[in-house]
Amino acid sequence: MATVTFDKASRVFPGAERPAVDKLDLDIRDGEFLVLVGPSGCGKSTSLRMLAGLEDVNSGAIRIGDRDVTRVPPKDRDIAMVFQNYALYPHMTVADNMGFALKIAGDSKDEIRRRVADAARLLDLEPYLDRKPKALSGGQRQRVAMGRAIVREPQVFLMDEPLSNLDAKLRVSTRTQIASLQRRLGVTTVYVTHDQVEAMTMGDRVAVLKDGLLQQVDTPLNLYDHPVNAFVAGFIGSPAMNLMSVPVDSGGARIGDYTLPIPRELLARASGNRITVGIRPEAFDLSQREGIPATVDVVEELGADAFVYSSADFDGTHVSLISRHAARTPPGKGSQIRLTVDPAKTHVFDEQTGARLSS
Repeated sequence: MATVTFDKASRVFPGAERPAVDKLDLDIRDGEFLVLVGPSGCGKSTSLRMLAGLEDVNSGAIRIGDRDVTRVPPKDRDIAMVFQNYALYPHMTVADNMGFALKIAGDSKDEIRRRVADAARLLDLEPYLDRKPKALSGGQRQRVAMGRAIVREPQVFLMDEPLSNLDAKLRVSTRTQIASLQRRLGVTTVYVTHDQVEAMTMGDRVAVLKDGLLQQVDTPLNLYDHPVNAFVAGFIGSPAMNLMSVPVDSGGARIGDYTLPIPRELLARASGNRITVGIRPEAFDLSQREGIPATVDVVEELGADAFVYSSADFDGTHVSLISRHAARTPPGKGSQIRLTVDPAKTHVFDEQTGARLSS
């Protein structure tokens, strides 16, 4: 096991106008499960490939433990990678696939057999050791790919969207297995995904990237409750946070004919006479007399909750809102509603910079 450090590491692809990863500063603790998340093209997979040695580092450094591995070949970095497409040898059995790297490294047959058996026991693959990959389901193939990484007993696991080829139900169960397995093994793990739900449910900490730049790294709960800017606020959370650009006056934020109280010290930090207000779906309440007037477009009834998608018009702008309500008493489609929000649950961001203003 080991720590991992990105020290102002950058990667610029030939012919590109800007870095794919720009001066990434990130410290990953020994035994930590860290998730890199962000939209397509944000640099998360490139960061992982830089750590693996599959992409060059144009400036800065990468360290595994106390060792600078910036120029070290991939095979000498003591890492194991799990890919999106499994990359199993179709002509080999499960056991041979899992033990192949050890065979190439010259380990004895007894040692290979022991490590494969231990990994198979951890992953519930013992009944399938003599099968070929084509005789396995997608989830079983993914577990074989995990087993191939585990038997190497590396210092660091790297996982690049390993669940993206699985169906929705299998993804949920497999992500639980991966998180549980990592905690049992205690191996430092860097996991890449574009799915923020996956990131929030699996990671000890989550690093959010945008356009090659690290936006925030924190625990899932702190990311949700205290996003550092409007991008993180809108990216983390399902459904997403409602973000609205609104004018301000001495009383607070004006959302149509509804005034949302905002402390004056927060308004004083804003760089203009407008701010971006962020409201989580669960922070809305239905009201009979006051609030943001809206028309219900769609109601998603999920059993325990109901998500109401509604439309509002104010200041000449059409805004779509998402609110969360009790599943047994949601408003009906096409109905007129008013939404209020607890000021304490409001997030406030600078309109121009996107930076968080609220504490």
